Amino acid sequence: MKMICFGDSNTYGYDPRGYFGGRYDADSRWVDILAAETGWTVHNMGQNGREIPSTAPAFPADTDLLIVMLGTNDLLQGRSPAQAAVRLERFLSGISLDRGNILLIAPPPVALGAWVPSRQLIDDTHTFARLCQTLAEQLRIRFADAAKWKIPLAYDGVHFTEQGHKAFAAGLLEELK
Repeated sequence: MKMICFGDSNTYGYDPRGYFGGRYDADSRWVDILAAETGWTVHNMGQNGREIPSTAPAFPADTDLLIVMLGTNDLLQGRSPAQAAVRLERFLSGISLDRGNILLIAPPPVALGAWVPSRQLIDDTHTFARLCQTLAEQLRIRFADAAKWKIPLAYDGVHFTEQGHKAFAAGLLEELK
């Protein structure tokens, strides 16, 4: 099975303990844990700081599953949940893969921390997750809400800890069964 994981720094495996964009080791990144647990070919297309692109790239036609988890950076940059959802709808609508091969994951909610100074941003992540679920239903694509997986976050309130990556991988593996 060929899978692509398209997302931001939490997909990339960013290690917030360093200042230069370092990554956790492969055995601590959810994408690599997924590949090791399943034996699937998993391509990590995570990018630090990625906001929802205005257009979708041409994903290979032989992709069995495209996992998309985006939106946190849009909210951190001041977009409302509704604005981020409109961008996400435009992005997802531009993907040429079969709808049954797309899994949209609502990012886990942020928490108070160095990057999250207000409760409003936390509330916005919960609102965005609900909008993601509605969007997935409208587009007839698969959906998972990472809030259910209780992801431990680092001091910044945004990035997964190593334990967070492991919890994310476990929740996703359960979802994919």
